[in-house]
Amino acid sequence: MSATIVQSTTESITLQITIPLSPSFLDTEETIQSVLNEAGTLVSGEALKQFDTDGSAIAMGGMNWTSKGQLPKTYQTPYGTVEVHRHVYQTSAGGSTFCPLEVDARIILTSTPRLAKQISHKYAEMSSVRVVEDLRENHGRVVHRSFVQTLAEAVGEIALLKEEDWHYQTPKLALEVATVSLGVDGTCLMVCQDGFRQAMVGTLSLYDAQGERLHTTYVAAAPEAGRQPFLDRMRREIEHIKRLYPNAHYQGLADGASENWTFS
Repeated sequence: MSATIVQSTTESITLQITIPLSPSFLDTEETIQSVLNEAGTLVSGEALKQFDTDGSAIAMGGMNWTSKGQLPKTYQTPYGTVEVHRHVYQTSAGGSTFCPLEVDARIILTSTPRLAKQISHKYAEMSSVRVVEDLRENHGRVVHRSFVQTLAEAVGEIALLKEEDWHYQTPKLALEVATVSLGVDGTCLMVCQDGFRQAMVGTLSLYDAQGERLHTTYVAAAPEAGRQPFLDRMRREIEHIKRLYPNAHYQGLADGASENWTFS
């Protein structure tokens, strides 16, 4: 092993790394990446343990949860896979289990937060096949295509759940906002299991006195989300804009559907 842990405390981890050199500098660079990934995997494993409990019973949801012991599980990190023994809890009634380490460390499926962020970013720009290739060639990480797809889907579901509580930040503008234009539209799309559903989009555009656009906030909802969640988010964004620019002129831009004209 080229990387070893010299010291590990609750505040820091000290490593010793040995990197063999090669007559080919490209081979040396490949070795550097491999050893650094090995080091990252070691540190990740030790760091994850900091999020585990000491095995004491936990009171949660009006029930008493006790540890079944430190059970092993393999996690995916940006540097490689790491097996960690962590406490898994269950009530005396059996059923579902609870792992404090995974909750506190923000594990998504079996992925650490950083790897989930990397894969989600890449998957938004390229296909799953390209993501797998990119991770292998540029990061020295080998993952399956199904893992990329499943993880990205899980991140997307989390984002959709959080979106109900989010609103978009409006930047500070150098010029005065004279007009706010509110745009709403929708279209029917065929969803395999649900039939036709409506996908919605909305815009909140800010203009100066000369009619030059200063900023636009975009709001949208996939057909699976339904029309009402979109309308609720759109109303929240409009209320936010009206608090910022109460004296601006507001105008609506939409087709003839009567419900589109309730915003302005």
